[in-house]
Amino acid sequence: MNRRAFVKAAAAAAAGLAVSPAVVDAAPAGELLYNGIRLPRIWPPPLRSFARVPAPVPYLRDPPAIIPIDVGRQLFVDDFLIETTTLTRTFHQATYYSGNPVLRPVTAWEKFDEHADRTNTRPNPTAMVFSDGVFYDPQERLYKMWYMGGYNGTTCCAVSHDGIEWSRPDFGVKPGTNIVLSGIYRDSSTIWLDHDAADSSQRFKMAMWYDRSLQLYASPDGIHWTHRAQSGAAGDRTTMFYNGFRRKWVFSIRDEDGAMRRVRRYWETDDFFGGAQWRPGEPPCWVGADTADPRRSDYQVDPQLYNLDAIAYESVMLGLFTIWRGETNQREKPNDICVGFSRDGFHWSRLDRAPFIPVSERVGDWNWGNVQSAGGCCVIAGDRLHFYVSGRSGVPGTSLPGTCCTGVATLRRDGFVSMNGPGLLVTRRIRFTGAHAFVNADLGDGELRVEVEDEHGRPLPGLSLDDCVPLRGEGTAMRVHWRDAGALAAAAGRPVRVRFQLTGGQLFAFWMSPTALGASHGFVAAGGPAFSGARDT
Repeated sequence: MNRRAFVKAAAAAAAGLAVSPAVVDAAPAGELLYNGIRLPRIWPPPLRSFARVPAPVPYLRDPPAIIPIDVGRQLFVDDFLIETTTLTRTFHQATYYSGNPVLRPVTAWEKFDEHADRTNTRPNPTAMVFSDGVFYDPQERLYKMWYMGGYNGTTCCAVSHDGIEWSRPDFGVKPGTNIVLSGIYRDSSTIWLDHDAADSSQRFKMAMWYDRSLQLYASPDGIHWTHRAQSGAAGDRTTMFYNGFRRKWVFSIRDEDGAMRRVRRYWETDDFFGGAQWRPGEPPCWVGADTADPRRSDYQVDPQLYNLDAIAYESVMLGLFTIWRGETNQREKPNDICVGFSRDGFHWSRLDRAPFIPVSERVGDWNWGNVQSAGGCCVIAGDRLHFYVSGRSGVPGTSLPGTCCTGVATLRRDGFVSMNGPGLLVTRRIRFTGAHAFVNADLGDGELRVEVEDEHGRPLPGLSLDDCVPLRGEGTAMRVHWRDAGALAAAAGRPVRVRFQLTGGQLFAFWMSPTALGASHGFVAAGGPAFSGARDT
């Protein structure tokens, strides 16, 4: 059986996850989230069909009366926080590093392609994340990358001190190599650094797709792995992630649904190993590409959702949506990555459907054939976010992957969306306990003033626009000062609105910190050198 036939057969085998009639229960008696959102009594929503048009997001239609903001930097990726504004919203793409790829196949095991060797066809050398994982390990103070070494071959680990230059230590699992798991025909995989693990032998977790389900592994160090369990039936690009806000493991299950083809089903559990044994048809429908996802002009086919990786970032769940936009026998499928955001972990706001990390359109580039995200989504390197992605060079005139590498694209911290002046923005009613205000802004030649108002729109004593010391310049953690240094503390614990007035420039985020150092107490995605765990403390 050739490679494509194998993948199609595996997807068909997962068709036991069938769509059944819609069932809805909206009784508002469930879990109260960190941001004031109340989940329905039955959760997750027991959806039995997929939305072919953009689905409404319940918490945007009916936001909480008062929004707590003590967890994380507050991003303007949707209208959840905004009462009114005259600012304009701009979505920003990540920018590819000029020295890409940062990891390319150079070793004998990375260059080996078992299928090509057996069939005497052209090999596809591989050193790519798929999804695997890239995390910063604060215990060892190293960036760690797990990746596919050799096409459908082994799982390897590389390490780095800066996230750019990567080395391949000999870990001794397979002497003389950086291979940490072999002996299984591997496809998609996800590896996770679990900061909440009560058992240190399970600090790292892996879910690897093989033979129509996920094989689940545990490791104390990300190097030495022990098989622990097997999941229910799943399609070949099934992945997983951890929702830190709710302390739930979520399986992003690949399925197929009639005309929509590739879609995702949802499964959450407290117990990564013991709670992944779903039955056929049990995981509810979740998300797919829809009519707002544009077609490629040259392919003119409806896009499909190839994969969804996600992670807790500051005050939202960040989702990287790998979008399939067609496939021919002249080019490896030109998947690219779009971005979405969720505040309840299930419903996604995707206001911008342009590629966040695009495929290259230049023949010969390392990422001309295909781009896909890594488990963990991004790490925080100073004032930049690093997004590690797989890239396939393709072989023109064929559908072969070609050389498969790993590259990185970067974005300003919190820089997914900016609210651009001149103009003003007033938040909905919020509540906080911090005594120090911060913003992430690039004000150019403009300036920013901030006012804290009561529920009737009246400035609180000492916190008016006139009391605010104007902010100028640029920074990802700029402290806001009023003439009365203690005025903000008096506003803590009461419902207020915050007014931002810009004469120009860009506002990316704001937050109230308990300390003058600006810790947000939000989640830091896959970590970074400035953090000792999963949160910014």
